[in-house]
Amino acid sequence: MAAPYRRTVVAGLAGLTAFGIGAPAVFAQSAKKSLAKPTPLPRPKLVFLDPGHGGRDPGALGVRGTQEKGVVMAIARDLQRELLAGNRYRVLLSRTFDAYVPLRERVARAQAAKADLFLSLHADSCADSSVRGASVYTLSEVASDREAAALAARENRADAVVSGVKLANESDVAARTLVAMSQRGTMNDSRRLAETIVRTFGSGGVRLLPHTHRQAGFAVLTSPDIPAALVELGYLSNPQDEKLLTVRQHQMALARALRASVDAHFGAGIATRKA
Repeated sequence: MAAPYRRTVVAGLAGLTAFGIGAPAVFAQSAKKSLAKPTPLPRPKLVFLDPGHGGRDPGALGVRGTQEKGVVMAIARDLQRELLAGNRYRVLLSRTFDAYVPLRERVARAQAAKADLFLSLHADSCADSSVRGASVYTLSEVASDREAAALAARENRADAVVSGVKLANESDVAARTLVAMSQRGTMNDSRRLAETIVRTFGSGGVRLLPHTHRQAGFAVLTSPDIPAALVELGYLSNPQDEKLLTVRQHQMALARALRASVDAHFGAGIATRKA
């Protein structure tokens, strides 16, 4: 082979190798990258729904005999379907049939499942039958302080886990600090959730009680690390609210409004908060 021709061939091969052509090692590396497993998508958020009452506890009774436990179960089922439809959420219910579940156990089940959100559904009752409209409750500061102190107490720390940390392994000071910090952040998230529900209900035409966002010491709101809200969907003691709460179209409208609230709470980019 003539020298000029040999130089041309060598130069051409070098150029091809520079572009990854004719280099077995480069080919193997490129193929390995193309066959690599894609990055898994984040796990959908877990929403824990708590239809109030159940079993031996019918809850509030309407003027026409409507039982709260049946109304909130129907709406919880509608909401479950709404949330699952977009494949963006996982959903668990505190009860799946007409059974009574103790209040603290409802919270414990949500914590064991590592829920990202806790929604308790209810229908209120009042001696004044003219009162009607929806309202949303989050944990009060007083109840929060009491729950935080109880959780951080040495005798309660054996199985307690807050933000993934076992309190049994922590000192008294560290346990109190951890619970207080977690509780504070959770309460802020819960307030934001409640305000989102109020806005969504309002824009969706759901009648609201004055001073819609309220605070109380409900036991189902006491998880230190799961944002939670208790939603009173209306008053069964009011004839108009009772009628609405038994109409399937209205039940589904409430479920859609609550799903929109969950969407707004997590934002457009729904990513996981817990493993």
